[in-house]
Amino acid sequence: MSKKILIIDDEPKIAEICQDYLKAAGFDVVSALDGTTGLEKNRREKPDLIILDLMLPGIDGLDVCRQIRKDSKTPIIMLTARVEESDKLIGLELGADDYITKPFSPRELVARVRTVLRRVQGDATAEVIRAGGITLDRNRFMVSIEDREIALTPTEFEILATLASQPGRIFSRSQLLISVRGVAFESYERAIDSHMRNLRKKLNPTGLERDLITTVHGVGYKFIGL
Repeated sequence: MSKKILIIDDEPKIAEICQDYLKAAGFDVVSALDGTTGLEKNRREKPDLIILDLMLPGIDGLDVCRQIRKDSKTPIIMLTARVEESDKLIGLELGADDYITKPFSPRELVARVRTVLRRVQGDATAEVIRAGGITLDRNRFMVSIEDREIALTPTEFEILATLASQPGRIFSRSQLLISVRGVAFESYERAIDSHMRNLRKKLNPTGLERDLITTVHGVGYKFIGL
């Protein structure tokens, strides 16, 4: 059964483009052009995820988010033309799961939707993940390659768990940040590169020719295993 997405955005063209891309990706989509209608459709349609514009007529996006969070844990991705850190922090405090700054790529929006839904559904948080010769045990916070145990930091563990949960899939830096921190901040995306260098050294201490994690230049990273 396909997931239902509610778009609340007062710009019809943006809402229409987002709707077209999400439908093409297999989602059911409903939309609203203002906060009041958005709240009504949220109650009626019970969506699996909400894409919420920050700047709305009447009730703004922050107030809509605040009202939704009174009785719902439905994941929310906020769209905003604002870049101030304070706006993002307020949204986080109210319970937003991710932010996308306008202008944005519709393909990136679809990727963010999938990432947030996957995180909420726990696809990358199985108690034991086995892929490509690696075993990750969340209960014991342990990673092993064949018979060799590897000590990882919590951030490195979550990055590896995200990658290994879907071998071969390319994850952008922002998607990895979402899996680790719950929300993506553009200024922190490059920190993933540092974590990745450390993670690779721990996974491959002898310097084998083939890394377990490969870089897709200009895109992100993917797990290929042994």
